[in-house]
Amino acid sequence: MSTFVIEPHFRLQEWIAEEKGYFKAEGLDYVFQELVQSTDGKHHDKGDKVGAYQSFEKGRSSDVSCACHWTVNVAASTGNGKLYADVYSVAPSGIFVPADSRVKTPQDLAGVQISVGFQSGSHYSTIQALEPYLSADQINLNYADGMLFARMEHLIDEKVPACALFSGPYYFAEQLGFRKIIDTTFMIATMITGNPDPDDLRKFFRALRRAQHDLDLRPDLYTHYYNNEFPKRWHPLMDTRRWGPGERLVFETYTKETYEQSFDWIAKHEIFGTRDQMGAGQYDKAVVSLGA
Repeated sequence: MSTFVIEPHFRLQEWIAEEKGYFKAEGLDYVFQELVQSTDGKHHDKGDKVGAYQSFEKGRSSDVSCACHWTVNVAASTGNGKLYADVYSVAPSGIFVPADSRVKTPQDLAGVQISVGFQSGSHYSTIQALEPYLSADQINLNYADGMLFARMEHLIDEKVPACALFSGPYYFAEQLGFRKIIDTTFMIATMITGNPDPDDLRKFFRALRRAQHDLDLRPDLYTHYYNNEFPKRWHPLMDTRRWGPGERLVFETYTKETYEQSFDWIAKHEIFGTRDQMGAGQYDKAVVSLGA
């Protein structure tokens, strides 16, 4: 069997499991692929209208990866991997503006450019959160600022008026005094690439379940791992002792009903095309479940 490839993705659980030896304790033969550790953030900056779905089309190098559930559903249904249905996660997310911004309420965001990642969690969740307040033509999304760290930096550097952020960058914006206008928390799904050994998948997720328990019990002991995923430029300003636990793993089934509801929403908003073009109705083919 090939070595199992683990690549952290904006969350703390993999770092905890690695530190505490949980992967080794499970007998997992793995490599910890630290593409994000202490980088300048360029690994995540794919450019205008190149988001999570495009990275699945190109192919991801790790056996297990993740993205917002909307995109994972479409990618899995069009043959770019398998959605792992035995766990999902929930990421704290929101739309932030500078402290002195004229924007005070969601209604004030009418026509204001909001930086999001194209066909990524921030894209869908921003629309979903603002729909009760604004018409579609009033929601002005800007994809030009790239992925998470690029748009965070543009917000901090006062190059954009509003920005959707989640997890670590969400907490950093709060720390620096940026104001959250509205919560946009969203679900993240797991994607399986290639054909990893099912026993390896069970070992990997058992280790993450232990890490999640540790994080629930004492988040203060582990928020320092955000430093591993942030551009070095910001390290002197970061006080991760003030930050929260970020994305939380939920070891419950991502159901067929949830899958179908997500496709209905995407099709209604014409983000990918029609249900047929997105491969809707393929839950049984798109999903793998081990009953873990």
